[in-house]
Amino acid sequence: MRNGMRGMVEFFRSTRGKVALNAVSVSLALLVSFLAARHFAESGWPLAHADVPLMAAAGVLFLLAYAFKAYGWHRLFSPSDRPRPLTLATACGAASVSGAALPGRFDDVVRVAIVRRSSCSESGVGTVCFSLFMLGLIDTAALMPLASTAAASPETAVGVRIAMSIVAAAGFGAAIVIAFLPRMVASGRLIRFRIARWLGERTTSPRDAWKAWILVLASWLVRAVGLFLLLASFGIGISFPLAIAFLCAAAASGALPVAPAGAATQAGAGAAILIASGIAASEAVAFAVAAQALLILAGAAVLVFAVCCKGAQRLFPARLV
Repeated sequence: MRNGMRGMVEFFRSTRGKVALNAVSVSLALLVSFLAARHFAESGWPLAHADVPLMAAAGVLFLLAYAFKAYGWHRLFSPSDRPRPLTLATACGAASVSGAALPGRFDDVVRVAIVRRSSCSESGVGTVCFSLFMLGLIDTAALMPLASTAAASPETAVGVRIAMSIVAAAGFGAAIVIAFLPRMVASGRLIRFRIARWLGERTTSPRDAWKAWILVLASWLVRAVGLFLLLASFGIGISFPLAIAFLCAAAASGALPVAPAGAATQAGAGAAILIASGIAASEAVAFAVAAQALLILAGAAVLVFAVCCKGAQRLFPARLV
């Protein structure tokens, strides 16, 4: 069994494995696009049939999730290098908007570019990239309790439980890396290397990592509640485990090294979980597309707010100091 797992890991690391993985994700995205186009041609844009108050409440919660995520990311910089939380929220919002068109993982390029262009940040490209690496670990670790809840729920299908168990196991592994990384870079055997000293200066302390985990977990919880309200607004069902499963599947799809547009990949993964849970394919695709559209709109709202704040700061610099 160990040899089989090793062979599987080596396959996915190889060029053929990456091509196969990307081919599956492309096929999934094309299938989602086809089902969505057919559904929209028959019944129109999905948001037009949703309950407006519940949908608006979900949008507000998606906005709040950006704030929690930005403050969590903020804790992953050293105190002397920390950008403003608004800058980090802007970077997250821009990445969400660009994910509608750019291939997967390119959203990280957008985040780095926005943080580096901020006049209030002294962080170098390497520092920002390392903070994103740590944020990915924190994200995965924060999904662990949510995925575990969905995996243990009797409401979820067997296939969904297996998928959520894999996400929870990945979160546990990420938590171990976060816990032991400071000790590893401070090891006497590694400290003599320049890369180890560089990592030691930027590795998040256990206290800050714990605070970041709490904030990112709050972000995921708020978004899960928003998805729960959105499920109710579409009349699909009132099931918090189903909302968590959709959230975990969409978030886990972001781990693909290269993929089609990030939003399409996340919508496809979320729709697949809904279909596996017994939801009709057309309804699952419509909800997944609507959820991603609402998330992108929330990201655009964050961008507009940031631009307004920047403009006000230029017009009234003395009053905002």
